[in-house]
Amino acid sequence: MTRVLIVDDDANTLASLSRAFRLAGYEAVVSDHAARAIALLKDERFDIVCSDVVMPGKDGLSMLADLREIGVTTPVIMISGQATVDMAVRATRLGAIDFLEKPISADKLLLTVENALRLMRLEAENTALRRRVGRHEIVWKSDAMRRVMALVDRVAPTESRVCILGETGTGKELVARALHERSARRDRPFVSVNCAAVPSELIESELFGHEKGAFTGAAARHLGKFEQAHGGTLFLDEIGDMPAAMQAKLLRLLQEGELERIGGERPVVVDTRVVVATHRDLDALVRKGAFREDLYHRVFVFPIAMPSLRERQDDIPLLADHFAKLIAEQNNWKPRGFSADALEELGRYHWPGNVRELRNVVERLLLLTDDEVDAATVRQVLSGRQSAAGAAASGGSGTLADRVTAFERDVVVRELTAHGYRVAETARALGLERSHLYKKCQQLGIDLKNRVIG
Repeated sequence: MTRVLIVDDDANTLASLSRAFRLAGYEAVVSDHAARAIALLKDERFDIVCSDVVMPGKDGLSMLADLREIGVTTPVIMISGQATVDMAVRATRLGAIDFLEKPISADKLLLTVENALRLMRLEAENTALRRRVGRHEIVWKSDAMRRVMALVDRVAPTESRVCILGETGTGKELVARALHERSARRDRPFVSVNCAAVPSELIESELFGHEKGAFTGAAARHLGKFEQAHGGTLFLDEIGDMPAAMQAKLLRLLQEGELERIGGERPVVVDTRVVVATHRDLDALVRKGAFREDLYHRVFVFPIAMPSLRERQDDIPLLADHFAKLIAEQNNWKPRGFSADALEELGRYHWPGNVRELRNVVERLLLLTDDEVDAATVRQVLSGRQSAAGAAASGGSGTLADRVTAFERDVVVRELTAHGYRVAETARALGLERSHLYKKCQQLGIDLKNRVIG
């Protein structure tokens, strides 16, 4: 329900306007002076404010200035029975979205509010569409991705929490966006944060926000990602790297549905769907004590495993063409495609960086050619991307023993990756006993628990 805050020192005005808003389907909250309105706006979420200008104590313009100073960006409509051109100009400069003169009918005020909200929604949608078009499209035809998209279609309309698993660069955020776009929350924000990229000492402020003066450098009130995503979806990427202290606070938020900003005095209720992702083995992290078991059960409700690009090779020609078109449009280049031989070369590569690496390779290929991309150019680009193990096994430097060891390591790592580090399946694919594979990994410096290659 849209929430409106009405600020006026006249009790009759508050009563009549609040009744009109409630009859129109709004949730109306009233305040008879500016100081209380500021306190309400600091602690609660409102979609719009309707405020008188001339009031005892702090007037409406001073209130508006204070709100902007502390970082409250809720749109404000100013109303006055003593309006002047100078007053309207000052209100506009302070950020008011409209200025109305009293006496004003409830119908006119409702229409002004509806138009303002509609305009803000359109602006937000246009901004989101400009950012989203093309960049967030999921391109696929393979059976592996068909299974993924079937799961997305099944769980997207629900409120269930989803955990997206997969190697780095497989497109986990794209799937999270698809979940949001196919849900009832599609018209509300989608907010993404990479837990591994935020320093541990800043992650609480990043997620929960802080009040002005809460710590050194907190010059203004800051809304955290959970509040920014209110009503929509928050995507927590690499949740396996979240610090232990933050895990406990995240668990409480998921249980209670409320948070406390750093330096805040009251809890803030949020309605945010949480989707998480990780390239790490959460089960193993729980067993090691590096990830809370109770939090694991909260976020690991509906897992979706992303296939590596090696498992969806049928998609490589489609993806290459898609990226080529996007990159050409972004740089105002003429469109160019790939020869059949070039696509075959792309299909032979093992893509350790998955779809993200393919996108970067396509950009480099377009930089190196003016016409159709040929196989020779693809080989030129990919030759510098072969792993050290692959280079050694194919005639690089080192003794025969070194080259054999490098080749074995490369084969084992590829099979482990292809089977999601499931030891039994990998052992079967290599024709080994599980115990033999464990010993081989130990000899080759492969840490199965943490997926680290020594």
